[in-house]
Amino acid sequence: MLRWTKWPGYWLLAWINQRKGSFVDDLQSEKEQLEEMRAWWAEYGKIIIAGIVIGIGGLIGFNKYNADILAAQLAASERYETLVGHVVDGDLDDAEAVADDLAVNYADTTYAAQSKLALARLYMDQNRDQDAADTLQELLAISADEGLQNIGRLRLASVLLYQEKAQDVVDLLADIDSPAFAALADEALGDAYTMLGDYKNAADAYNRALADPSPSSTVDRALVQMKLVDLPEVAEVAAVADEAEAAAEEPAEAEAVEEAEAPAEPAAEGGESE
Repeated sequence: MLRWTKWPGYWLLAWINQRKGSFVDDLQSEKEQLEEMRAWWAEYGKIIIAGIVIGIGGLIGFNKYNADILAAQLAASERYETLVGHVVDGDLDDAEAVADDLAVNYADTTYAAQSKLALARLYMDQNRDQDAADTLQELLAISADEGLQNIGRLRLASVLLYQEKAQDVVDLLADIDSPAFAALADEALGDAYTMLGDYKNAADAYNRALADPSPSSTVDRALVQMKLVDLPEVAEVAAVADEAEAAAEEPAEAEAVEEAEAPAEPAAEGGESE
C-alpha cells in the first residue's frame, strides 16, 4: 500500500505562508506607484500635452515655411527667365515691368537682385547710361548677396568710367576687399587714375591686377599690360614739370643778364682844370 508523503504539502503550505506577506507588500507597492503616477500626471500631464502639440505645430509650420520659400523661389525663377527673354529681345517696357514685379513681390529672393543687373545691361544697350547707373545704385542699396553686390559695383564702375566720372569710381572701389574681384577692381581703378592724370597710382593699380594670384585670371592680362605700357613714365612727367618751371624762370634770368651787360652811363664831368 502506497503512502502519501506529507512533506510536499507541508512545504507548499509553508511556502504560501512565507510569500503571503510578500504578495501583500508587492500589491501595496504597486498601488502606491499607481497613485504617484496619477498625481504626477495630474500635475504635469497638461504641460506635456501642450509641449507635444506645440512641437507638432512648429514642425508643421516649419515645413510650410520651407514649402512657401521653395514656391516663391520657383515663381521668381520663372519671372527672371521671362525678364532675360525681354532683355535679349530688347523689350525695355516689358523688362521694366517684370523687374518691378520681382522687386515688389520677390524682394527676398536672389532673382530680385539679379534683375537689376539684367535691366542695367539693357539700359546700356539702349544708350541710357544714367538709367543703368541708377538701377545699379538700387542694387547696392538692397541687402543682396555679397557676390552680387560686388558684381553690381564693378558694373557701376564701368558705367561711371563711360560717363568720365573717374573720382566716383575711385570712391566706389576703394573698399572692395574680396580676392575674387580684386583684379577687376584694380583694373577699373587703374583706368580711373589714368583719367585723373594720376599715373603713379594708375601704374600701381595695373601692377596689382597683373599680380593677381588666382589660378584663372579674371582680367585680360595682355590688355592690362598694354594699358600699363601706355602710361607716361612718372620720371617723364616730373621732367616735363621741371621744364615748364624752367621755362617760366627764363625770362627773368634773361632780363637780369641784359641789365648786367648794358654799358654804364658816363660819369658827370668835374670842374675846369687848373
